[in-house]
Amino acid sequence: MKKLLLLLLVVPGIAFSQSWPTKPVRIVLPFGPGGVADITTRTLAPRLSDGFGQQVVVENMPGAGGIRAAETVARADPDGHTLLLLTNGNAVSQALFKSLPYDPVNDFATISTVSYFSMVIVTGANSKYKTLQDVIAEAKKNPGRLNIGTISPGGTQHLAGELFRSTAGIDALVVPHKTTGEVVIGVRNGSLDVGVDFIAPLVSGIRAGDLRALAMTAGKRFKGLPDVPTAIEAGVRGYDVASWNALAAPAKTPRAVIDRVHKELVKALAAPDVQSRFADLGVEPRASTPAELRELFISESRRWSRVVEAAKIPKQ
Repeated sequence: MKKLLLLLLVVPGIAFSQSWPTKPVRIVLPFGPGGVADITTRTLAPRLSDGFGQQVVVENMPGAGGIRAAETVARADPDGHTLLLLTNGNAVSQALFKSLPYDPVNDFATISTVSYFSMVIVTGANSKYKTLQDVIAEAKKNPGRLNIGTISPGGTQHLAGELFRSTAGIDALVVPHKTTGEVVIGVRNGSLDVGVDFIAPLVSGIRAGDLRALAMTAGKRFKGLPDVPTAIEAGVRGYDVASWNALAAPAKTPRAVIDRVHKELVKALAAPDVQSRFADLGVEPRASTPAELRELFISESRRWSRVVEAAKIPKQ
């Protein structure tokens, strides 16, 4: 008994983790319902609930470049009952805003990456562009005339378009739209030369033959479209862009709780039904260590800061 009491005094997190969670666990999302992040998180929630022994509640909190959701979690009690779906958008927001109401690195305890998902560069089915090199050749032949449609001004898709333009060394115009539907219409009717967006909302149009997929933005092909090359394979060296989601908690959350969440997340990501659902969405489930996630966030923040500066996007 004395040894046990001594152990609990030395490692108080052990006692805390044995009783955690004592109430439902909330995962705050910086997006509205229906998107890839929302669907994947809700796919994981029942598995995590089973592992935690408490209900996992997904709370949508969109707006302000993810700032509202991140601030809510950063200010929450560090008891492990409030978690944040940390995203590539959080790394982008650090580059886009002059100041944030929280420290993106030090106000959170990183837990693990959850998933990675590529974007795809598409053109219309009747377009003259058969390959990505055709697009690049046209842009170099007629500087300033080619346009690239994206959504989310200042968001991941928009910056992926800007990074493609600069990495490919072409003079082209990146045109952000409000919705993916607008981009698809523009690409199909030819008012947009190409479009860049996540796989999930475009894959049905690609498979139906309404859109022609030219390249995946990530450095790895998508199993659901095995014949579509990566941008690197298509000749754009160094262009490897994948968006990602992860889990984080408020800073000072006990390490034992972080480890418990990490353990249950790894188990949930390995479940066959979760893997099948993710594959349908063009999403790769992939866990990391807390340290690896922290390094990823810092490196992504630096990379997107360079993209924002090169594109001369004014900070808000």
